[in-house]
Amino acid sequence: MTAPTPLPPEAEASAAFAANMAEAAQLMQAIWAKMAEAQGDGTQEPDPLNTMPLMAEITQALWRDPARLAEATVNYWQGQQAIWQAAMAKFMGGAPGPVPRLPDGGKRFAHKDWQENALFESIKNSYLLMSSFVQSQVADANLPARDQRKAAFLTRNAVEAMNPANFFALNPEVLETTNSEHGANLVRGLKMLLEDVTRGKGKLLIRQTDMDAFEVGRNMAVTPGKVIWENNIAQLIQYAPATEKVTAKPFLFVPPWINKYYVADLNPKKSLMKWLVEQGHSVFVISWVNPDSAQAGETWDSYLQTVMEIIDVVRTECGQEQVNLGSYCIGGTLAGTLLAYMGKTGDKRVASATFFTAQLDFEDAGELQVFVDDKTLSMVDEQMDAGYLPADVMASAFNALRANDLVWNYVVNNYMLGKDPFPFDLLYWNSDSTAMPAKVHHFYLEQFYIRNAFARGDLRVLDTPVVLGDINLPVYHVATREDHIAPANSVYLGAQMMTGAKVKFVLAGSGHIAGVINPPAAGKYQHWTAASLKAETVEAWREKAKEVAGSWWPDWDKWLKKHGGGQVDARKPGAVAGVIEDAPGRYVKLRFDQR
Repeated sequence: MTAPTPLPPEAEASAAFAANMAEAAQLMQAIWAKMAEAQGDGTQEPDPLNTMPLMAEITQALWRDPARLAEATVNYWQGQQAIWQAAMAKFMGGAPGPVPRLPDGGKRFAHKDWQENALFESIKNSYLLMSSFVQSQVADANLPARDQRKAAFLTRNAVEAMNPANFFALNPEVLETTNSEHGANLVRGLKMLLEDVTRGKGKLLIRQTDMDAFEVGRNMAVTPGKVIWENNIAQLIQYAPATEKVTAKPFLFVPPWINKYYVADLNPKKSLMKWLVEQGHSVFVISWVNPDSAQAGETWDSYLQTVMEIIDVVRTECGQEQVNLGSYCIGGTLAGTLLAYMGKTGDKRVASATFFTAQLDFEDAGELQVFVDDKTLSMVDEQMDAGYLPADVMASAFNALRANDLVWNYVVNNYMLGKDPFPFDLLYWNSDSTAMPAKVHHFYLEQFYIRNAFARGDLRVLDTPVVLGDINLPVYHVATREDHIAPANSVYLGAQMMTGAKVKFVLAGSGHIAGVINPPAAGKYQHWTAASLKAETVEAWREKAKEVAGSWWPDWDKWLKKHGGGQVDARKPGAVAGVIEDAPGRYVKLRFDQR
């Protein structure tokens, strides 16, 4: 029997491409089937962000000055003509003519063909001109501040979605890879896409990192400790001491429940919790449950009551009358209302308070504010009909704040190029999303984002009216300069309103996570400190503040020890309350996409 005649290379490539395209078609059918199962009855809200009134307002604003709009439009089309003429000249081998000044396209246009190939360069330039034109027209609409922020956010996300790099047929890197791999990249990518849609039960959960590279309790959240108490919504972890002597007054950390606490304990090199223990602090942290319908009845007040109950557990465990309280993000908002209540009622169980990027005044509450008004709140309530907000909803909102980096970059890299995302612990944590009890989340959005009730003196917690001025203890308040979730100026204004407290305000370099989780050994960024809070804005405050290179952690350590009550012998975790299980405990290990 003679061996079959081998196919010529061109025929082999064609056969491989055809086989890969056939497999890709089968994968697409499976993906559409999975997504169709999750579509429900097809009655989804057509305008979930309530954009139509805003679009009408923008249109009216632009037409108030038709001459300016006409001039800008003419300039735009002249620019597009110049781009087309330059591309044609380059294609014909001539010297391309001048094109309009364009914004930097960034890393999405890093492939050489975006600069060297006449066709792709013209596509890129045309897009950049369009993007600049649309965003500048919205910026010139002169809307009220809150509407202007929403319009800018929606416009940015719209033009980012239209980036030609997002489309298979317009992305030279994708086309080049598909040609060189005969479509095998698409097969790999669609397999990943199917896995991510399956993991999301019909909704796309974009993987931003290698999901198998990390595991909570194995190589994340590994600072030694014990779970010594729990209830329906929280566990309490006490970390094992690393020094023979520790501060007498323990430190209790109240993390956000929008994300999990282990952002402060990512790994031994980045762990704030480990660092605190090594400095001789006696450290406790709350680990919130990842809620479902079992937590449907929980409220803002019940979360407050849980923190107060935990404060008593910590006091008893350490034999102390007071604790030092720390908090982060929404955990800080909760802690702020608790401390105001305690100040109002004369409760002295907390000696000092530390806030990390915690908003208390929501007048200018950052880009998340674009998701919240009365109409969108009613739609969120509908999403929470089971008694909790599904974890993927908030995850999608946070990703939308940086869509180019957290959405479109991975759509191209994962699903078109077929590349596995790089292992990154912070992005694993970011994808470990949490649900939220319906009543807690409604209260948060309505009372803070919509009504700004705390700052305006119109908030009640635990049947008691509270204001920021009721907080009457030493405060260490940290904002981060590039924060898009809790803007530095918003945090600063909230700190100014603590008229009954002695506030030390610190501005850290970088953003909401990197500015806080910045161990001294990394030698990154800088921070600013100043005694006065009289400047009207945080930037005016920074101009007169002292700039210090590196992390703010050592400065905070000195401040915290001043309120630590001296030193005592180190305490064994659970010596009084007993031990339930090893840290990090069951609650933090429960992922929403594994239920």
